[in-house]
Amino acid sequence: MTVTASIDSSRPVATLINVFTVRPERQQELIDLLAQATETTMKHRPGFICANFHASRDGQRVINYAQWESEEHYWAMRADPEAQIHMDEAATIATDVQPRLFTVASHHLRP
Repeated sequence: MTVTASIDSSRPVATLINVFTVRPERQQELIDLLAQATETTMKHRPGFICANFHASRDGQRVINYAQWESEEHYWAMRADPEAQIHMDEAATIATDVQPRLFTVASHHLRP
């Protein structure tokens, strides 16, 4: 099994968990938009670390798990007009968007 992301509670990063509610027939459209926005815009912004997109099996949710070097980097991206274009477009596909910043409080790995 290949590990593609590592969660580390010792690093002071800003973790974004954004829950999108979406109609099942638009789930893939939203994932495609988020992936394209990440490739063309988000990952080129200062402080970007990673972004991962998760599709619920029932088709009704998309979770964006992303990390930024600091909360300041995250808020600077949110204020960026080019990034805002993508966020606005995602909000037209989703029926609800709930972004929240988190700190990794604990993580556990299989030995």
